[in-house]
Order: sequence, then C-alpha cells, then structure tokens
Amino acid sequence: MRSYRHRNSILSSTTALILGFATLTTQAEDFELDTLVITPSRTPTEATKVGSTVEVIGREEIEEQSLPLAVEYLDLLPGVNLSSPGGVGAEGSLSIRGAPRRYVKTLYNGIDISDPTSTQVQTSYQYLLSGGLQSIEVLKGSQSTLYGSDAIAGVISLSTLDDVEPGITHILHGEGGSHGSFGGSYGFRAGSEQSKLSINATGFRTDGISAAASGTERDGYENITFDANAERAFSEVFSVFGSALYIDAQAEFDNQGFGTLLPSDNPTATNHSRQRAGRAGFNLDLMDGRFRNTVSVQAFDLERSITGTGFDGSYNGRRYKADYQGAFDVNEWLVVQGGADYERQNAVFPAGLFNPEIDSSFWIAGVWGEAIATPLENLTLTAGIRQDEHSEFGGHTTYRATASYLFDQTGTRLHGSVGTGFRAPSLNELFGPFGANPNLRPETSFGFDIGVEQRFWNGAAVADLTYFQLEIDDLIGYTTHYQQIAGTSRQRGVEASLRYAATDWLVLTGAYTYTHSVDQNDVRLTRVPRHEIGLTASVKPAEKWTISASARTAMDTVDTGGFKLDDYLLVNAKIAYKPTEDTELYVRAENLLDQDYQTVRGYNTPGFGVFAGFRAKFAP
Repeated sequence: MRSYRHRNSILSSTTALILGFATLTTQAEDFELDTLVITPSRTPTEATKVGSTVEVIGREEIEEQSLPLAVEYLDLLPGVNLSSPGGVGAEGSLSIRGAPRRYVKTLYNGIDISDPTSTQVQTSYQYLLSGGLQSIEVLKGSQSTLYGSDAIAGVISLSTLDDVEPGITHILHGEGGSHGSFGGSYGFRAGSEQSKLSINATGFRTDGISAAASGTERDGYENITFDANAERAFSEVFSVFGSALYIDAQAEFDNQGFGTLLPSDNPTATNHSRQRAGRAGFNLDLMDGRFRNTVSVQAFDLERSITGTGFDGSYNGRRYKADYQGAFDVNEWLVVQGGADYERQNAVFPAGLFNPEIDSSFWIAGVWGEAIATPLENLTLTAGIRQDEHSEFGGHTTYRATASYLFDQTGTRLHGSVGTGFRAPSLNELFGPFGANPNLRPETSFGFDIGVEQRFWNGAAVADLTYFQLEIDDLIGYTTHYQQIAGTSRQRGVEASLRYAATDWLVLTGAYTYTHSVDQNDVRLTRVPRHEIGLTASVKPAEKWTISASARTAMDTVDTGGFKLDDYLLVNAKIAYKPTEDTELYVRAENLLDQDYQTVRGYNTPGFGVFAGFRAKFAP
C-alpha cells in the first residue's frame, strides 16, 4: 500500500506538469474548435447545440498518439476509466462515469459489436485495433431512448469513413518495439462528389508480459482485422451505404486468483475470437429534403473459445437487427424524428459436466420518437420517448430530454440532460448453464447531468465543468443463481476539461474526474478511481517536427475485498519527423517513469517501452 508521501509525490508531479503546460502558453490566435457529432441525436449536429455530454477523438489526435488499440485513446477522456488483468490483449474492463462496460453500447460503423454469449452482453474492447479509425465519439448518460438496451452509461461510436478526400489514396503504417511487438496496416481511400470508400487491413502481435504479477512466462496477443465502409449517392434524394468488419484474434492469459489466492502462470490458457459483421442500408429524402428516411439491416456473428484451462469450451453468438429512422422538418425551429427497430440475439453455450449444449435466443423490438426544437436563437431542446417489447419480460418505457443554451456575448453555454435507461438480461443470465433465471426483469436507470462550457479568446480555449449522477435499480446479481437484487447502485461526480489551442503549433488539453461509485450496499465499486487526471500536449517546435505527450494519474482506487490499489502516474511521449507532407517517421515511449502499478490486484502492467514506426500516404 502506498504511503502518504508517495501520494503527495504523484500530486506534485501532476501539478508540475500542469504548471509546465501553462508556462508554454502564448498569445492565443483565433481557432474554431466546434465540430459535428452524430451520437447525441443519431443525426449530424453541431456540438454547441447538444445538451448531452459528448467527447470526440478525431483523426489528428489518433495519428498524433499512434497507439495500437482503439480503447487506449479513451483513457485520457474525463469520466472514462480502463483496468486490465495483464498487458495488451487481456480481457479488461471499461467504465463510464463509474458504470461498468455492460452498461455501455458500442458501435463500429453503426454495427453493434457486443458479445451475445458473454455473461452480460458487452464489448471485448481488447480486440479493437486503431488502424483505419477516423473518429471516436463517446456519448455519456442514459441513452436507451435512442439506442435501446445496454445504453445506461453511454454510447461509444467508432467510425472509419470521416473526411475522405477526393481521389484515391493509399496509407501505409508500421511499428515495432518493446515486448516483441509489431504492427502494421494498409488503408485505401477513394472519394468523389457522389461516393466515398474506406478499406483497412490491420495486423498486430506482441510477445506481451506475464499477466500474473507473480509469473514469468509471457502472455502473447495476435490480431488481424479487416474493415470496409462505403457510401454512394445515386441522386440528390437517394443514397446507399454498407460496411463490413472481420476480426480474428487470440490472447494468452493466466490463472485467475480466488479468495486470498493471487493469479498465477498458465502457459497454455488462450482466448480465441473470430468476429464477422456487416451493415447495409439506404437513405431516401422526400419533400425537397424535409422528410429524411434511413433504413438499415445488420448482422453480427461471433465464434469464441477458451483453451488450456480445464474449463475449455466454444461459444457461438449471433445478432440480427433491422432499423428505420425518419426525420421531418415541421418548420424552421422544430424537427420531429422517430424510428423502429427489431433485434434478435442467439447464443450457443457448450455442453458441460452437468448440462447439455444450450441453444438460446430472444427478440426485442422498439419504437421511439423525439422532438428537436430551437424556439429561441442559441437555445436547443430535445425530448424523446421509447417503448420496447421483449420476448421474455414484456414491455419497458424510457425517456430522455436535453437542453443547451449559448450566451453569445460571453461565450458561455449551459447544457444538461436527463433520462432513463435499461439493460435487458443477457442470454447467459436467462438461459445459460450456470444459475440461469428466465424470470429476470431488466435493470433500469435514471440519470442526469448539468454543466457549463466557457469559451475564451474567440474559441481558442474551451473549458467545461459538469456534474453527473446515475442510479441503477433492479440489479441482476449472482449467488447460487441469477436473481434481482434489492437496492440501488449509485454513481455521481464531477468532470472538468480544458482544451487550449495556444498557437498554431501548440495545443494543450486537460481533464479531471471525481467519481463516487457504490453498489446497493453502499460499498465502493471496484477499479473505479475516485480521482483521475489526464493531460496531453502537442508541440510543433519546427516545421517538420511534432512532439506529443500525455500524462494520466489515478488515485484512490479499491479492488475486490476493499483492497487499496497503488496510485500511479503514467507518462507517454512521441517524437515525429515528417520528411514530406505525406510521410512520417516517429519514436514513441510508454510509461516513461517506469511505474510499477496494478489496475487489477495481482496482475502486471507493462513497464517502460520504446517503439519506432512510420506512416506514409500517397496517391497513384
């Protein structure tokens, strides 16, 4: 357990970084930091008109950091936390505002990629590589009105088709370094006035580190990912779109701890995952564009297996979904939109000592409506409602409302949202081999946030302070079987963020999150730091050089049994040189301070590492 002196050292180091960033700032110039976001209303909307809290990681930020996994870009965002039982490829956990990943809906080019065979339906983020990603949006708060089940804490949306330039472009990227790591990707982009296409092939492997802190044998990871995304406009009123995703990955892991026993080496334990997914649809605009319609279908197929543990087995999961969304401009200040969707999930669980193979499924269908109003200049209001019907538990209703108001004279924006959500019990909880209960009801939530955003120096600096609160009822827990648990899980806290484009060669960001997250017995939830600070800086000291750095500290974290995890400060940096506008050579380092820390008790995390890579873009 860390001493008080060590915690002071962490705080002092973090404070020094903040002060160091501050001393670099110079007279600000005019910068436009606003952007379009899609997830808050399922349609492109200016960020300054959104009442919900949404974070955006763009292509420039992704390329500046050059991290191999998509989820690694989320760790510096306010309110988002990662924990991992080992190195790259370990089945880690993600939380938003203190709520675990089973309460987070994740979309890849519009495809729901959560695992229907998992204990709870949730996404395995360790299998998502960053090659080809153009943007990541994180929408926070209960969002079931627009996104249905599982969107209690928020929605993460990953896209590969933003800002495709006219013409044909090839993109090559390669990197190698510590822990026997090597990765590479090829990207193809094609764009015209009517069409845009993105194709990406990405591979990554690493010898890894020992997942168990007490172990010595390395736990490796391999991943091959292919994705494609395209849109084609046949006229001003009709267009089609389609996307595909293929992931083939395997990750070694160690024996889990149990009770007082800590994790230990297992040289044969391996997770295998193969995911295939696709989505297709069309857009049809009627009445001179006032009535916009989108119809889509998608499918997701997962095969995963566990070997080398003594509890080996293969799991198969499928999801099929059809979706309609329509929007009608009633007048200049009112848009009414709505939709309907139908989803069917299927999971096959392997036979065991006491059960035969289980083939289970359920369906869920929903209809929703939302009004988006701008009755006054700079005031945007939304209100929506949704009704779902589930083949097992029946109906459930959710609602959501948001507001955003901008004071032009001062650059001050007030924003807030309130809403309810639900998580349908998984196929494993309803019909699985261990303690299934077909009479389970959905978990339900009520949450709200309220904040103020302030812009300075013509938008060169943007600061935001938000208070959030989330309550989850009808919890599903496991004793000898799955059952509903009385009581309420509560998450509340404060998020603060700052982005400052000091000059055209210096951009600084900072984020702080305070989270108080407890279960129905008022016991703190595990692996959710009470305090988190994230800082990034991007400096261009010369025409062809860029230096980017990030720092993150997590303080006051508990694990199972109330065990207190050490505080830590992680510092990463990258130096890049661009011989030409379209080529880049770089060296990056992770954990520069060589911190020895754990995010899950008994499991290792990588120490100091160095990686070298290149990126090249060219047109035929």
